[in-house]
Amino acid sequence: MRVFSARVDAVIIQAVIAGALSFSHLHDLAEAAGQGGWKAWAYPVSVDLLLVAAWRRMREQQRSGLPSGGPRLWFLVALAASLGANIATAGLLDLAHVPALLRVVVAGWPAVAFFGGTLLAHTPSAPDSVDRGASAVSETGDSARSTPTPALSEQAASGTTDPDPIPALEPAADPDPAPVPTSNIHLPPALVDRAKALARELHSSTGEPADPDTIRARLGLPASMTSAIAAHL
Repeated sequence: MRVFSARVDAVIIQAVIAGALSFSHLHDLAEAAGQGGWKAWAYPVSVDLLLVAAWRRMREQQRSGLPSGGPRLWFLVALAASLGANIATAGLLDLAHVPALLRVVVAGWPAVAFFGGTLLAHTPSAPDSVDRGASAVSETGDSARSTPTPALSEQAASGTTDPDPIPALEPAADPDPAPVPTSNIHLPPALVDRAKALARELHSSTGEPADPDTIRARLGLPASMTSAIAAHL
């Protein structure tokens, strides 16, 4: 436990040092590009916040099985801004005579950061319609299994039984009952789109066709819906 705490403390200290250095480099570059006063201090905050927000949204999209190309793009943009400031202030750039192009880039950064932050904030992490569709399918199956026969319900409610019941002929039990065809299971369109997106992501990461059973398990659906998922892939 002490070893783990020491490792965590070392990582935190390293992160604070690296963040402070990067913050200082971004401030110096913004100030050299003509953004003085409080504006020079706002630039590193903007870059670091976009970097953290893009990383968190990218991880959320990956865990939900959704495409994460958009958050990954904004993560790389913020990383390039931070890394570029670190390199520029390492003596490779004369901060007393900043090129006009760099001044334009620094002046245009707030609009770029605002646009990227807005897109990240309004990107859905998981479609609610898919969850509602899966719940509806599950509830339909549960209600079909738990609904009692009306005649038996009335007899149980009245508490009376037939004094002289006539034995009814029961059909012979089929030793091999035919399985219920899964083609009759109707999947919501949102659930189908979610399954196709997950199949494309698994195919791009493994290089092999996605397994319907794996997709069904990722979506949290019952095993009886594997064939229905496979029919839509």
